[in-house]
Amino acid sequence: MNNQFQFPFSQDQNQFQPGGQNFPGNTMPMMPPIDQFPGRFPGQFPGQFPGQFPGQPGPPSFPPPGQQQNPEGNPPTSPPPSFTPQRQQQSVGTFAVDPGAIRGCLFRNTYIWLVNGNSFWFYPTFVGRRSVAGFRWTGRMWTYYGTDLNRISSFQCF
Repeated sequence: MNNQFQFPFSQDQNQFQPGGQNFPGNTMPMMPPIDQFPGRFPGQFPGQFPGQFPGQPGPPSFPPPGQQQNPEGNPPTSPPPSFTPQRQQQSVGTFAVDPGAIRGCLFRNTYIWLVNGNSFWFYPTFVGRRSVAGFRWTGRMWTYYGTDLNRISSFQCF
C-alpha cells in the first residue's frame, strides 16, 4: 500500500491564511461603512421604516388611540355599581349561556351568577365559542378572570 498523499493545492501556506488572497472571506465585497447611510439602520432601504419589510407601503400600523393594546383588554377605571341586582327568573333546563347573548355585554359592567352559587361584578373583554374572559371585581380591585360559559347560570349587563 502506498502511504503517499498528494496535496491538491499549491504548497504556498500563506495562500489560505486570514488576509491571504484566496482566503474564503476575501472574495466577497465588503459592506460600506454605516456612516455612509445617515439616518438609516443597516439593511434598511431608502424610504423604509425600521422593522418594515421591503415593498410594504407606509409606516407600520398601530391601533388607534383608545383601542385595546393587549389581548386582555383594559380594566375599567372605576368600580362597578354599588348595588347587587335582583336575579331574573330563568327557565328550567338552561345548561349553558349562549356566546351571542353575552357578547352584547362586552366592555360593560355585568353581574354574573355562577352555577356553584357564587356571584360577582364582571367586565367582559373577550367572548369565545365556549368561554368568556375579562375583569372580575374582588371588592377592592379588578383582576383578570375567565370561565367556561357552561359555568354561568345567568348574567345581567348594565
